[in-house]
Amino acid sequence: MNKFLYIIGLMLFIGCVSKVEDKKSTTVEKTFPKLEKDRYNVAFLIMDGTFNTELTAPFDIFQHTIFRKSIKSMNVFTVANTDKPITTFEGMRILPDFNYLKDSLPKIDILVVPSAEHHLDSDLEDKAMIDFVQKVDKEAIYVTSHCDGAFVLAKAGLLKDKVSTTFPSDIDKMREMFPTLDIRKDVLFVHDGKYITSAGGAKSFEAALYLCEFLYGKEVAKSLAGGLVIDWNIDTVPHLIVE
Repeated sequence: MNKFLYIIGLMLFIGCVSKVEDKKSTTVEKTFPKLEKDRYNVAFLIMDGTFNTELTAPFDIFQHTIFRKSIKSMNVFTVANTDKPITTFEGMRILPDFNYLKDSLPKIDILVVPSAEHHLDSDLEDKAMIDFVQKVDKEAIYVTSHCDGAFVLAKAGLLKDKVSTTFPSDIDKMREMFPTLDIRKDVLFVHDGKYITSAGGAKSFEAALYLCEFLYGKEVAKSLAGGLVIDWNIDTVPHLIVE
């Protein structure tokens, strides 16, 4: 009887050890995107509820700069407060490249803040996220937002003494929440200093193309637009550039 119990116990022990070993063997070490030297590092701040278009439109434009010669192109990557996939408002799951709460981050030259579902309420109470935006802003060359991403910039105090815009139907709400800010209607994007804020939606393409035209010139911007079948002419886009 004792011998039988010993054999059963040994089998259970081996089974438990095997499960632990299997679990260890399936643990995948986190990998980070390869960032090429002599490029702008462009970080996209994502979270649950991020809207697809405000993320993918500028991401597409900026990523395609690597196919243009004789320019300082862009490394594009995502940052979030988690290692787990985030779920966009439309249901797309995206695995963030970097966790800004614990990973060692590359220097960020351009920060892009797409709109997310709760940018008018609970996201603005996320102190770690607001602190991250403020920290990146100190060294970033440009900080851009699309749609309600402007609320995050405003909450972080980045738009003080700056002109900005946001999603058209949320302009009144932004003015109510941030009464000292100069928030404009009837424009698709505003460029003031190092900040570019856009109305968002499909017009996020225009704001991204404008930054490329500002950095690389009109011909490169037209080429990038053509690659995505966009008829680009800044003169036809309602915008404001604050000198």
